Amino acid sequence: MNDPFSNLLPKAMHFYSLQSTQVVLLLGIIMFFGALGGRIFKKLKIPQVVGYIVIGIIIGSSGLQLLGKETIASLNPVSAVSLSLIGFLIGAELKLGVIKKYGKQFVGILLFESVTPFFIVGGCIFAISLAATGNLPVSAAMGLVLGAICSATAPAATTDVLAEYRTSGPLTTIVYGIVAMDDAVALILYAIANSISSPLLNGTSVSFAAQLLMIGRDIFGSILLGAAFGLVLTFMIKNIMNEDGRILSFALGSLFLCTGVAFFLNLDNILAAMSLGFFMVNFAPAKTRQVFTLVEKFTPPVYVLFFVLVGAKLDIWIVTPYLGLLAAVYVLGRSFGKSAGATIGAWITRAPAAVRKYLPCCLLSQAGVAIGLSIAAGNDFADSIGPQILLIITATTFIVQLIGPVFVKYGVTKAGEVGLNITEDDIKKNTKVADVTWGADKICSETSPAIVSETQTIRAILDSFYRHNNLNYAVRSENGKLIGVISLEHLKETLAIGELAENLLAADIMDPVTVTCSPQNTLPEAYALFDKYDTEAMPIVGDNEKLLGLLEKPALDHYVHSRIIELRRKIERLG
Repeated sequence: MNDPFSNLLPKAMHFYSLQSTQVVLLLGIIMFFGALGGRIFKKLKIPQVVGYIVIGIIIGSSGLQLLGKETIASLNPVSAVSLSLIGFLIGAELKLGVIKKYGKQFVGILLFESVTPFFIVGGCIFAISLAATGNLPVSAAMGLVLGAICSATAPAATTDVLAEYRTSGPLTTIVYGIVAMDDAVALILYAIANSISSPLLNGTSVSFAAQLLMIGRDIFGSILLGAAFGLVLTFMIKNIMNEDGRILSFALGSLFLCTGVAFFLNLDNILAAMSLGFFMVNFAPAKTRQVFTLVEKFTPPVYVLFFVLVGAKLDIWIVTPYLGLLAAVYVLGRSFGKSAGATIGAWITRAPAAVRKYLPCCLLSQAGVAIGLSIAAGNDFADSIGPQILLIITATTFIVQLIGPVFVKYGVTKAGEVGLNITEDDIKKNTKVADVTWGADKICSETSPAIVSETQTIRAILDSFYRHNNLNYAVRSENGKLIGVISLEHLKETLAIGELAENLLAADIMDPVTVTCSPQNTLPEAYALFDKYDTEAMPIVGDNEKLLGLLEKPALDHYVHSRIIELRRKIERLG
């Protein structure tokens, strides 16, 4: 007798295999084409985040629909993880010294850039809606809710541009602070709008005090949760600082666990992650701070997934002419309100000139919190303005997510802060031997005193030694090829001979060459050769073994340290 369930397991496994294959294929499409779009837009000198979003639009709801709504919904954990990573790295920027220096500017600018668009957008939407519908309660509610939602600024697209262009300076610092804190202001404004709008539309009263109590629970609960996980993470990694793999595992594990607990407790996962980062950078032992560098290296592929999904969610074909008008007014009013509020706040708090002038360019992006509040409005006012709110925020998010990053790039470029957030490793990776040896200081060149001919006397070499900084010499033949090296130790040994040494030639005391480098070698490659051959100097040779110069390790160190000092002074001048 056949068992009716005998084929159930194979069928289930086959279905699971098909589903898994589809998910892997879709993730591959998202990652590959998203990265390709980012690369293309970067070549066009447009922030690569715009490329990610455009690829998402093409393959998502507005385009080829390779990603259906159910598929996008199933990948929501990717968005949650991305926002948590962003919050964690933003928290790392909020050092106590920075808050002490810019705290007054943070608060002043935050209030004005949040409240000003609330009134401008709210007033404009109310007037247009009333003129079009003649319905006073609906128009008032539309104005209040959209005004509250527009106060939020998306941290993801903004901070991604700052990271891409390695910015540093007062404008960058203020932007990090504002996007970290204005979500809380948006939540409070939404609570006020909800409390006023509910009686107008639903005939039911929502206690403003009760809503504020819930918001207080969300904000302070999220902060305490993040701090608790920060304490746990500090305890776990303080004794394993030489094992990058384990550190990254513990850091990401703690961050993801914090995110999961925040969702379980209905808390704000971005704020919790931000609190975790803030705790780590300010209260954890200094040796644990490398966590941020490791986590930052993990983020690029996650960001690609996140922003492609943001683009895929946007459906640009669902807006009616009336809603299109409201969306246009919303975008213009929000942009003007954010710009005017930021400028007024920066002027009142006497922020640096670059902040007053270019901060408005950096606050236009809208995404996570605004979409979340629009969904909340869709649920709270499902039978009235909820669906319209959702459509307007969806449509405007499409617009500002495309133009926002471009304006951020413009602002930080004009402020002179691009390329200032650079470490010694960054300088080394992007510098070649030729950049050091034939730079402005002319440390080495074909006419360098570090190059001597094989017939040059020791007296002449010693005279050069007294007049120049180099401690080693490369010896060339009559046809300009490298034939040997002379170190400081050689000169000391030669001097011990006495007066007889003055008649010796370079060819008499030189040693064979053990290692050389090329002008195209990067600094990490040059340092690796120094360490491998335990030497302090290497001849630089070109084609046909022609001697071009001499590279000394102290010269490299001096070059890198000088660049770091130069960048720090530039940042100080901006502040």
